[in-house]
Amino acid sequence: MKKILPLVFIAGLVFLMMGCKKETETLEPNAATEYFPLTVGKYITYKLDSLVFINFGTTAVVRTFEVKYVNDAQITDNIDTPAYRIVRYIRKTSANPWVADATFWAVNTGKGIDFVENNLRYQKLKTPVRDLYTWKGNSYIDTYSLNSNVKYLFDWDYSYDSVGVASVVGTYNLANTLRVDQRDEIIGNPNDPNSYSEVNYGMEKYAEGIGMVYRRFLHTEYQPPTPGLGGRFVDGSYGVTMTMIDHN
Repeated sequence: MKKILPLVFIAGLVFLMMGCKKETETLEPNAATEYFPLTVGKYITYKLDSLVFINFGTTAVVRTFEVKYVNDAQITDNIDTPAYRIVRYIRKTSANPWVADATFWAVNTGKGIDFVENNLRYQKLKTPVRDLYTWKGNSYIDTYSLNSNVKYLFDWDYSYDSVGVASVVGTYNLANTLRVDQRDEIIGNPNDPNSYSEVNYGMEKYAEGIGMVYRRFLHTEYQPPTPGLGGRFVDGSYGVTMTMIDHN
């Protein structure tokens, strides 16, 4: 018995060590970077359809541009985390010169990709990258204070759909893409011009080795007619559709 017990103990210890080693080796890396590569010089060009409301919110107009997002340099963000500066260039058509008009940054957090735009930090992608995985993509954004003008972004549940599925975007046949559903909300009846309504919608597609290839976003808030004032969409109502037309 004195000889058997140590052997049993050693065998059990080896089994536990092998089990721990296997678990360590199968821990998933930040797979989100496969769909949002962060490399200096990487760029994606989009057709941008911008929905705006003019004439005091009474007329909807779609304005079309080309925009190019370029990974310009590796920097640190406002909390000293390694990040990539992304410069956006815009032009009306391909006959016009590119003009830089905005700067963003993207951060590989080790558990996903954060994207900062207009001082708003979105958690665009998260691990694990698998269908139906959800996260609070706007949780870093102030949607609750009295001065917040983006209250409509509160409590959005981002969710993966169609991970690893082929997709056609514009003229591109993409072998491996994923879809992130962000919001699909309708309040009231948008078809009734005499009642209040609000629409919030967000969805993005990403392709392996490329990045975001499609985006559709819509936020509208409609106020019905009141005595002396017709129905109108309030300030801050807008929509964006971005479709990839070029990349490297």
